[in-house]
Amino acid sequence: MLERPVERPIFIAGLPRSGTTFLHSLLAQDRTNLVPRVWQLIHPYPPDEPGAGPDLRPRRVARQLRMFGMLAPEFRRMHPIDASSPQECSEITAHVFASLRFDTTDHVPSYRRWLDETGHLDAYRFHKRFLQHLQHQAGVAGHWVLKCPDHIFALGALRAVYPDAGLVFVHRDPLAVLLSVAKLTEVLRRPFTRRVDRREIGRQDSDRWLAATELMIEAADQERFEEPILHIHYLDLVRDPLETVATLYRHFGRALDPHAAAGISRLVEAKPNGGYGTRRSRLEEYGLDPVVERERYARYMERFGIRPEQRSSSTRSLTSGRAQVGAVG
Repeated sequence: MLERPVERPIFIAGLPRSGTTFLHSLLAQDRTNLVPRVWQLIHPYPPDEPGAGPDLRPRRVARQLRMFGMLAPEFRRMHPIDASSPQECSEITAHVFASLRFDTTDHVPSYRRWLDETGHLDAYRFHKRFLQHLQHQAGVAGHWVLKCPDHIFALGALRAVYPDAGLVFVHRDPLAVLLSVAKLTEVLRRPFTRRVDRREIGRQDSDRWLAATELMIEAADQERFEEPILHIHYLDLVRDPLETVATLYRHFGRALDPHAAAGISRLVEAKPNGGYGTRRSRLEEYGLDPVVERERYARYMERFGIRPEQRSSSTRSLTSGRAQVGAVG
């Protein structure tokens, strides 16, 4: 299994809540793409017992998700997911306890500092081994399409383990990102703590993802990957999903199969907003001043030509205007 290469995988990254999940779901409509599913990353191997009967792993994970939905009812509206949904790579690296998912669900600053100091090389070596086992079970040829905002913090390890990888950055107005990611962090933490400090969440998320924007700027300027990084804008993605996917395929020298294009069109028609619900909240609820945050992220917006999604402050509901697509994560 480990002698089979993982050839030219595509990694989708960017700020969280910027449309990376939506793009990943669109690319999953192409049967030539290998996409890790939620149930696979929780239970990567079936039981060893001969004659064990049908594979119950997807059903077990569906039950787990229903139970978590009872603990965090808002989660499904903010991040629609089921057992067969494409899943992000933080679930793979979580198996070796080197994942920022723990920093999202729990307030443990020392863990994040330890992970930053330790680095991600061993975790990405495990990541590749994990994919090799999954593609052995798949039994078909294909290119992996992978997604996780956290890849931004591990670009050196990603390049070392996957030297022929293609990289996609999805860019979005940071004010919309911060509002959404702070709310999601709150929703994910509530089942696991007695106390949630919204202002603390806002400060942590703003600092963390501001650092991520600097890493994206550095990566775009250095262009150390085999192929240039593809930059996609959230507003373009939600306005014309099919053309955005076609642009991605052209960039990486691939042809978009008509059957895949038809599947993408059906998905967009069935879930024009990716299945996301609307929400009403303000940056001020998380101790963030929209004017200050706009200034802090000005370098990022200027470098990648990102258009603001709001005219003034976060006191306006994100459910106005592009009511549905504004919630896409």
